[in-house]
Amino acid sequence: MLPELGGSFAVSAPTASMSVTAYLLPFAALMLVSGTLGERWGRRRTVVLAYGVYALASVACVLAASWTLFLPARALQGAANAFTTPLLLAALAGTAPPERLGRVLGWFGSLQAAGQTSAPLLGGLAAEVDWRLAFWGVALVAGLLAVAGIPPGGAPAGGRPALRTAWRPEVLRIGVVAAVGWGCLAGLNFLVALRLEEEFGLGAGTRGLVLTGLGVAGLLTARLVGGVVDRMGARRSVLLGAALGVLVVAGVGLAPAVWMVAAIWTVGGVASQFVLVGVNAMVLGSPGGNPGGSTSVVQAVRFGGSALAPVAFTPVYHADPVAGFLLPAALLAVAVPTVLPRAPAARAAR
Repeated sequence: MLPELGGSFAVSAPTASMSVTAYLLPFAALMLVSGTLGERWGRRRTVVLAYGVYALASVACVLAASWTLFLPARALQGAANAFTTPLLLAALAGTAPPERLGRVLGWFGSLQAAGQTSAPLLGGLAAEVDWRLAFWGVALVAGLLAVAGIPPGGAPAGGRPALRTAWRPEVLRIGVVAAVGWGCLAGLNFLVALRLEEEFGLGAGTRGLVLTGLGVAGLLTARLVGGVVDRMGARRSVLLGAALGVLVVAGVGLAPAVWMVAAIWTVGGVASQFVLVGVNAMVLGSPGGNPGGSTSVVQAVRFGGSALAPVAFTPVYHADPVAGFLLPAALLAVAVPTVLPRAPAARAAR
């Protein structure tokens, strides 16, 4: 809906894209500490407040009379959202038996995939009528979630957690794996789109249909993947996802036909879920007494990997399209098994 925003506020396309940056910067920055702060303040209270603020910020976006008022409202949306996912994951881990943690995280992942897959479509349809409808919609959903809240309890053992408990070496290593695993796999959708346009001449609609395959596959298989994580262990699941991801990334860069690219990219949704569910199970099963804080750090590092992927791989692709895909495949093959911790997080996540 960036063109619609630009037209409504009479700003250029590059200026309209600043609305994305305004959202993502506070979201990523606060994610480094949001989980720990939420554990201190109480998970339920923090999540309810975050959804309430997100709803109010969305209404502020709708009512903004100028671009200079719209951007701060978008920034407030990003800041509020930083306090939701890590604490929701920690709350889920606190209610799930350890032997079923993967299944629970898979269920959560399937809902996330459903939202990520449907949001661009629903937002685009709303923007066809009026972009404000999209913000009214998310304000309504956030308000309902604030009312629903999450079950009380689940405070971490040991009282108020310190920030350093979320910055332990094993947590940072899991975060690096998440950054590589996501940035070099699902985060390459921009690179796949470039190849589909430049080599096969596909239009925007067809490219979008091909790219949606990864999200749909993630939606349909996340719960099954969670069961596999419970059976084979989180660490092995991450390694399996990375190995499958190597084949996917190399495949979409070498496949000579559009249907082959689409089929291989769809398999990437399964590989991504193995990495994502496995990483979440590892960090939530690790010791330290600060699951929300540890999860938020991992998510922040993961987000950083996704943000760096276009900067790192686009120049390589333009220099050599095949190398543009083989480089992230090589990173998956080497970095994930090298950096992924073996203990104590791996044992605790089993």
